[in-house]
Amino acid sequence: MRALIQRVSAAKVDINDQTVSEIGPGVLILICAMQGDTEAEADKLAAKIAKLRIFKDDEGRMNRSLLDTGGSALIVSQFTLAADTSRGNRPGFSTAASPADGERLYEYFTSQVAAQGITTANGRFGADMAVSLTNDGPVTIWMDTA
Repeated sequence: MRALIQRVSAAKVDINDQTVSEIGPGVLILICAMQGDTEAEADKLAAKIAKLRIFKDDEGRMNRSLLDTGGSALIVSQFTLAADTSRGNRPGFSTAASPADGERLYEYFTSQVAAQGITTANGRFGADMAVSLTNDGPVTIWMDTA
């Protein structure tokens, strides 16, 4: 699985000009299931993100995790993270999981983040979403289980 994690002071998802999910301080996780991914990759990534020390401690150092801060996670499926831009000008997405597998693994990943004790909010798989965020830092981290 592939994820782009952004530390945020707030984030939200709108669909058809209606807010469907929003969080305060925490992380926005853009997530993509890749071909061949299983629940094992989702488990590994959820546990890693929950413990990722990207929040400031009392001395201003990135030394605290979502679990330490009580922050939330807004999780948005984004197959375009699988983009292959090595040829031509149009990205290819053939390395992304099929829509059925992608949705199943997205839902499973979200449940595993919640199982870590983190409050979660979601986008809507396959929807045309407007994602807004206030990136805190900015802190943006790329993670790949492969």
